[in-house]
Amino acid sequence: MGKLGKKARKFAKKNLPSVLKQRRKNKIVFKKRPSKKDKNDGAVKEVVKAAELSNGRNSDKEVTVTTSFDVLFSEDDDTLVLYDSDSDGYLSEDPSCGDLVGNDDDVTLEDAEHKRTLSVNNKKVYEELAAQKKLLDKLKKKDKKFVKFLESYNKGEISENQEMYSDEDDDHMELDDTTTTKYKVLTSSVISKWSKLVTEGHNKPALINLINAYRAACHFGPEETGPTIQDSETFCNVYTFMLSEADNIFRVLLKIPINCKKETLLELKNTSRWKKVQPMIKSYFRSTLFLLKQVTDSEILTFSITRLRASIVFFAAFPSLLNRLIQIIVPLWATGGGTLSVSSSLILQDVVSVCGSNHFDACFIKTYKAYISRCRNIETVDTKHIEFLRDSFINLCSLDLEKSSNKALVSIQQLTNILKHARQQENKEAIKKIYSWQYVQCIDIWVLFISANVNECDVQSLLYAMIQLINGVACLFPGPKYLPLRIRCVQWLNKLSSSCGVFIPVASLILDMVEYKVNKEGGKSRKRVKLASDLKLPKFWLKSQNFVEQCVNSAIELLVVHFFQWSYHISFPELAVIPLIRLKKFYERSTAESLKRVVKRLMDMVEQNVEFVQKKRDDVAFSPKDHESVDQFLQFEKGTLNTPFTQYYKSIIEKAALKTSTSPKEPEKVKRKKTQNAGGDADANIKGKKRRVVES
Repeated sequence: MGKLGKKARKFAKKNLPSVLKQRRKNKIVFKKRPSKKDKNDGAVKEVVKAAELSNGRNSDKEVTVTTSFDVLFSEDDDTLVLYDSDSDGYLSEDPSCGDLVGNDDDVTLEDAEHKRTLSVNNKKVYEELAAQKKLLDKLKKKDKKFVKFLESYNKGEISENQEMYSDEDDDHMELDDTTTTKYKVLTSSVISKWSKLVTEGHNKPALINLINAYRAACHFGPEETGPTIQDSETFCNVYTFMLSEADNIFRVLLKIPINCKKETLLELKNTSRWKKVQPMIKSYFRSTLFLLKQVTDSEILTFSITRLRASIVFFAAFPSLLNRLIQIIVPLWATGGGTLSVSSSLILQDVVSVCGSNHFDACFIKTYKAYISRCRNIETVDTKHIEFLRDSFINLCSLDLEKSSNKALVSIQQLTNILKHARQQENKEAIKKIYSWQYVQCIDIWVLFISANVNECDVQSLLYAMIQLINGVACLFPGPKYLPLRIRCVQWLNKLSSSCGVFIPVASLILDMVEYKVNKEGGKSRKRVKLASDLKLPKFWLKSQNFVEQCVNSAIELLVVHFFQWSYHISFPELAVIPLIRLKKFYERSTAESLKRVVKRLMDMVEQNVEFVQKKRDDVAFSPKDHESVDQFLQFEKGTLNTPFTQYYKSIIEKAALKTSTSPKEPEKVKRKKTQNAGGDADANIKGKKRRVVES
C-alpha cells in the first residue's frame, strides 16, 4: 500500500483522533446488556456446553461448571416488587358517616393523591423548570432592572389572587389546612357501630371507614399515620372483623358467588360495580400484606394467610400484588413451622390453581431457592420440617407437570455436570460439593417427583438420567466412610424401581457394604451414630464393631426391599443367584454369631421364595415371549400377600422403623444414671430442693 496523499494526511490528522475518542466513549456507554431471556437461559446454555464437552466436542477448551444449585432458575426480582400505584392505601371518606355513629370529632383524612411520587413525565418537566430557573438566576445577576420587574409582577399577581377569593373561601381553606394534621381517635364502640352498619345494611361509607381503620391497625407502630387506634381491644376488633368478613362483603357488593372463577372476575373489570369496589379491595390487600411483613406471631400470621386464601381469586385482578404475596409467603413457608407452613403451602398452591399457571414460574423458583437454602445446614433444622417442605414442593410441581419436567431435566443435568466436574478435578472442594446436603436434597426431590407422577406424564428421560446420576454418586464414594450416602443411593434406586416398574440392579451396591474391612482390634463404641441425619461417618465409628453390625443390618434391610419388589416376578430365581452366592461367602467368613444368624435367615427366606416361584413357573404353559401372560404371573398371590417372604419383609420393615424412631441419646442417659452412686443421687436431690426454695 502506497503512502497517503497530502489531503488524506490532513484529513486523518484533523478528524481521526476525535473519531477514535468517540468510538471509545460509545464502546463503554453502549455496552450490550444481557436480556432477561439470556439470564434465564444462561444455565441451560452451560448445561448444553458441558454436554458437548462430554460428547467429545471442544475437548481442548475448559468449561466452567455452574456449582450453585439455585443459579439455574434466575428471575427478575424487580418485577416482583412493583405496585399498582404509590398510594398509601387510604380511601376518601364520606363526612356524613361520622354522624351515623355519633362521632363529633370526625375529620376527613388527607387525600392519598398528595403523596404520590413524581412520574417519569413529571421528572422531565421538573428538569426543564430547573433549567429555566438557572437562566433566570443568571439574568438577575446581570440585569438589575429585570429583578425589579419580577418583584413588581409578583406583587400584582398576589393582590389579584387575593381579591378573587371571598372570606368564606378563606375560612374553608384554613379548615382544610388544619384538618390535614388532625386524625380521629378510634375506639372499640365506634368500630362496633361501623361493623353493625356494614353487616346489616352494607353501608359503603362505614365500610370505607373500617378499611381505613384496618389500614391504620396494620401500620400501627412502624409507619403509624391516619386514625389513631385507642387500645389493643380496638386493634383486635378491627383486625378480626376485616379478616373474617371482608371477603363476604366484597362478594356481596360485586354480586359474585363463593366459587367464582378467575374468568368471571376479570369480566367485571369494566363494570361500574367493580370500579366502586376495586379501591377497597386493593386497600384491604395492601394493608394485609404489610401486616404479614411486620408481624412475627405465628397465630396472627396463620389466621391472616388463611383469610387471604379465601380471597385469592381477587388477586387475579392485581398481578403486582399477587407477585408481592408470593414474595412474602415463601419465606414464611420455609422458615415457619406447624400450621404456618401448612397454610403458606396451601395458599401457594391456590395461587397456581386459581390464578393460572402464569404464576407457576415465580412460585417454583422462589420455593426451590428457599428449600435449597434451608437445606444448607440441615443439622440445625428439624428433619420433619425439611420433609414437609420437600413434600409440599412436590405437590406444587404436580400442578404443572410440563413446566416442572422441563425444570427437573435442567436441574438433573446440572447435578450430572457437577458430578463429572468432581471426577475430572479430583480435588476436595469439587468432591465436597457432591456429599453436601443441598446436592442430596436436590436428588431426593426429583426422585420423589418422578415416583409421584410416573403415571401422569412421560418421565422416561428423567428416570434414566436420574438412575445414571445416582449410580455415579454411589460409585464415586465406594469407601466405608460414606456408608450413609450409599444407603441413600440404594433407597432412591429402590424407590424408582418400585414406582416405575423398572428393574434396577442394586444388589452389587448393597453387598459391597458387607465386605468393608474393619480393624479387628476395635471394640464396641458407646457413642451412636444416626445414619438418617449424616452423610459420612466419623473415624471412631469406623474402628468399632458397631460399624460391622450397622453395615450388615443396613444391607439386609435394603436387600429385603429389593427382593420383595420382584418376589412375585417370573424371573426371581435368576435374580437371586448372585446375591445368594455372595451372602454364603460372607456367612462362611464371618465369626460373629449374631451376624451369621441374621444372614442365614435371609438366605433361607430367599431360597424358599425361589422354590415357590420355580414350582409355579414349571406349571405354566406359555412361553417367555408372551409378555401379557408373563405380566399376569402370580398376580393373585401378590394380592393376598400371604407368602412367607412377604411376612418376613413386613417384620424387617417394622424393626427398621422402630430403630429410626428411637433416639440415639437415650441409652447414654440410662447408663449415666445407673453408674451414679447413692451419694451422688442424694447430692443431686439436695441441690434440686435448694434451687426450688431459691426460685420460690
